[in-house]
Amino acid sequence: MKTVRWGVLGVSKFAMTKVIPAMKSCTGARITAIASRDAGRAQAAASQIGIDKAYGSYEQMLADPDIDVIYNPLPNHLHVPWSVEAANAGKHVLCEKPVGMNTKEVRELIAARDRNNVQIAEAFMVRTHPQWVRAVELAKSGAIGELRAVQTAFGYFNRDGNNIRNKLDLGGGALMDIGCYGVYVSRWLFGGEPRRVIAVTDRDPDFRPIA
Repeated sequence: MKTVRWGVLGVSKFAMTKVIPAMKSCTGARITAIASRDAGRAQAAASQIGIDKAYGSYEQMLADPDIDVIYNPLPNHLHVPWSVEAANAGKHVLCEKPVGMNTKEVRELIAARDRNNVQIAEAFMVRTHPQWVRAVELAKSGAIGELRAVQTAFGYFNRDGNNIRNKLDLGGGALMDIGCYGVYVSRWLFGGEPRRVIAVTDRDPDFRPIA
């Protein structure tokens, strides 16, 4: 089996504590390099988790011929720009959700994928998690009856206006961060798109209102 050589964009906590350790336990994957806009942070991350190469810019890592696939856990607003750059460099891409901020961005990403003949995937864990795969099998088989409705609940307490998850211009907000799971799972279970959407929002008075 061919070993897939990975490069990681950024040194996010999620990448460092969850995804990279999981990749390192996979016999078919090898973390070849990690990049940060700060060379010191990249080197510290590489030393901490045992990665051979550290780059002080994303561009340098994308130019590395020893990398097959890029993992992109950057902030939401940087998902499409750097996934496109990776595709243009001939790298396959695994990008954290949401893969794009809107349909225009996703179409741009699809065009980059097709133009460069690479694969680009969105890192929604539910798509491949055995528990969720089994749940979808049960729902679609009729084993639990006719599927009529899906109810989801997902939340946590975070009122820090400086947290990137709460900054609209950086792709923050409840829908992009965690609400997308409910939307994704509902579409997957039903195997189709909604015919209409109704939304109710309770806005925090300390946050900047949506235009």
